[in-house]
Amino acid sequence: MSLNSCEQMIFDYVQAHPDERHYWVEKVQKTSRQATDDYEAARLLEDPLWRYFEERSAVASPFKEAARQQGVRRTSMRNLAEYLLRLWGTPRPRKKSDGRPAE
Repeated sequence: MSLNSCEQMIFDYVQAHPDERHYWVEKVQKTSRQATDDYEAARLLEDPLWRYFEERSAVASPFKEAARQQGVRRTSMRNLAEYLLRLWGTPRPRKKSDGRPAE
């Protein structure tokens, strides 16, 4: 999966800061449990990830530097949302072609 530069910055930052990682692991897992499918879960995570990027751009390196150089323009966080769901989301049972859950 390919992340854009904003998504990669968030992922690297979260991985390097245990408190932030803990928050996002819980957020991803909660969203995954509440959503009807992974598509909905990714859609629900995309906006909070963008708001997080905006908030960090005002207070934390390397976000501040990127915002100063490139500005803060809305960009997709969909790939990051999908990636975090794969890493930390609640696994869903796979369905067989006849509609029954796989064993």
